[in-house]
Amino acid sequence: MFDSVNPATGAVLRSYAELSPADLERRVGDAVAAQRGWKRTPISERAALLLRLASVLREGVSRWAPLITQEMGKPIGEAEAEILKCAWCCEFYAGKAEEFLAPESAPSFASDSYVVFEPLGVLLAIMPWNFPFWQFFRFAAPALAAGNGMLLKHASNVPQCAEAIEQVFAEAGAPAGLMANLLVHHSKIAALIEDSRVAALTLTGSTEVGSLVAAQAGRALKKQVLELGGSDPFIVLADADIPTAAAFAVKARFHNAGQSCVCAKRFIVEEAVADAFVAAMTAEMDALTMGDPSERTVHVGPMARDNLRRDLAGQVERSMAAGAVLRRGGAPVDGEGFFFAPTLLDHVTPDMAVFREETFGPVAAIIRARDADEAIELANATEFGLGAALWTADVPRARALAREIEAGAVFINGQVASDPRLPFGGIKRSGYGRELSVYGLREFTNIKTVWIGPARPAA
Repeated sequence: MFDSVNPATGAVLRSYAELSPADLERRVGDAVAAQRGWKRTPISERAALLLRLASVLREGVSRWAPLITQEMGKPIGEAEAEILKCAWCCEFYAGKAEEFLAPESAPSFASDSYVVFEPLGVLLAIMPWNFPFWQFFRFAAPALAAGNGMLLKHASNVPQCAEAIEQVFAEAGAPAGLMANLLVHHSKIAALIEDSRVAALTLTGSTEVGSLVAAQAGRALKKQVLELGGSDPFIVLADADIPTAAAFAVKARFHNAGQSCVCAKRFIVEEAVADAFVAAMTAEMDALTMGDPSERTVHVGPMARDNLRRDLAGQVERSMAAGAVLRRGGAPVDGEGFFFAPTLLDHVTPDMAVFREETFGPVAAIIRARDADEAIELANATEFGLGAALWTADVPRARALAREIEAGAVFINGQVASDPRLPFGGIKRSGYGRELSVYGLREFTNIKTVWIGPARPAA
């Protein structure tokens, strides 16, 4: 059974039975059959489906967003923004599909030759709970545009969202079976990866799960895109606009209760402005409201599961025992639900848990650096490499420093975010491959060379 639990109260909302082996086999077979027709569908018709998906999402935002809030605790305003971002992504690829999939010539050869981009087939999407709609649609929109079909293995704690995504496809008039929701235990994933009908897979999740899935996919010689953990640095140099940087820092850390791979986690600040930054950040944190995520005045909701809250509490406790200074919060909130007080730890050093490990929750760590060079060194002193933010008034210097930061993206004087127009992904133990933009669309295509030689001379 799969339980949908409201993390704000701990109450079970609904329970689901796992798919039977016969139903699982039928859904995989239906996806394969649907994709055979979809790959031959003109790109213009694929784009039309994407526009219909966007319309269903936009028009149904008041239906879909509360499911996110009820099932994983995201504040309702953030949940609505997530649905609208999914619609935007579908619209973006509807408008760009013809351009991104257009054949490219290879004029360096004497004969005519060109490159085409063809779908790989049916893709397995192993998705997380923290952005239950966006994580799927940022993969699905380009994959659909390219002519692929998809099987969704969603996180076990968001079955209602998974069911709703399938309903969005049905209401948009997608070919039956082209997108299939597989409500199965994670123990079934290995068999799905090995299934010859599954062409490739994508996973967003923890580094540990990514390593396991990558090993399984490697044995089956299946293409993968992995977006894994992160411990993103938010670097503040001495010449930065401190009030603005602090305001963005709080948004970057406490959005979605800090439960995002690209939430800023390590705030690396030049010593000369560290006290001012901490004061500004604590003032911004004091303005946050925690509570029922269905209330529009609430900024921070509960964590998605109690075990995640316990893990976070352990990281904070170990870091304080090692010398971190508590400025705000620091512990779970008593009462019903899985709330954890927004927390700020100061004087964090690289040997502490909140520096070494990914903190998936509302905890921010302040690390003080002597100068810009040490700030970059500290930023890179992690096994992760997803995103990074760099704050400074000297943009030309920032451009040079950005090249020294080991990450898949660097945002200068801004907050790291995914955007359909830009490639998204990481390096090191944050994964490999890219989502979004033209690069994300082509990840799940066969980049095929077509070479044409001279015609055979007439007899």
